Amino acid sequence: MESNAKTRPVSVALVQMTCAEAKESNVEKALSRIADAADRGANVICLQELFHNQYPCQSEDHDRFAEAEPIPGPTSEALARAAREHEVVIVGSMFERRAHGLYHNTAVVFDTDGSQLGMYRKMHIPDDPLYYEKFYFTPGDLGFRSFATRFGRIGVCVCWDQWFPEAARLTALTGAEILLYPTAIGWLPEEKEAYGASQHSAWETMMRSHAISNGVFVAAPNRVGHEGKLEFWGASFVADPYGQVVARASHDAEETLIVECDLSSIETARTYWPFLRDRRVDAYGNLAKRFIDDE
Repeated sequence: MESNAKTRPVSVALVQMTCAEAKESNVEKALSRIADAADRGANVICLQELFHNQYPCQSEDHDRFAEAEPIPGPTSEALARAAREHEVVIVGSMFERRAHGLYHNTAVVFDTDGSQLGMYRKMHIPDDPLYYEKFYFTPGDLGFRSFATRFGRIGVCVCWDQWFPEAARLTALTGAEILLYPTAIGWLPEEKEAYGASQHSAWETMMRSHAISNGVFVAAPNRVGHEGKLEFWGASFVADPYGQVVARASHDAEETLIVECDLSSIETARTYWPFLRDRRVDAYGNLAKRFIDDE
């Protein structure tokens, strides 16, 4: 599939790292990784979910709320400075303290001048063994969004959102060219041997399907390493608009994956596979229902 369109290359960096117990060391590591990615030519840099702390949701612990910050706050301001210094777009996922007793899992987007373009608050909140996020996070109330950056229009969802085709579609319909999914997903020790490979495959396949059905690039930075009972499986990756994995990080090491994405290929993909053209928007009203009961 070829196109005469002028190329629009954008280098996307995914920071896959381990996290220590001390917030300061995690933030410093992330800032160092951002600087390194910028030196290597990255234009858009996305950090993993809740990069500034170890994943807090393995238990229901009121003391963990102390880890949250307002936005703007110290960590978001550090990201803003880094974006301005290195002239890169940065997406950082944070534990947001919005008000007393009101917390969100929030991704913040900064443009190359350090300006905050906006936020996305995680819409789908899981409640599973060792992922007790409903205890900590209020569901997002900003809707599905994308942001016009110097290097293209970036859509952001967070982790559990990646399993919902509606979230990807609605974000793509705002004009997103790249869907970023900051992630914290791993294996439970008692499940890895029997189900680990299939769980990872399902995770990646789901997001590759979003790339295909929406004709966009999809990129997911994931944590790596052991925290408590969880083994985060890394494998951060970028998929092109045809669903092909362009690059994938390892399962067990810190990495900064940098991938050049030609945004002009979106036009080609969408004309060869015109899913947006053929959508029956007149027939989808029932998607707003929880379930369609027999009538």
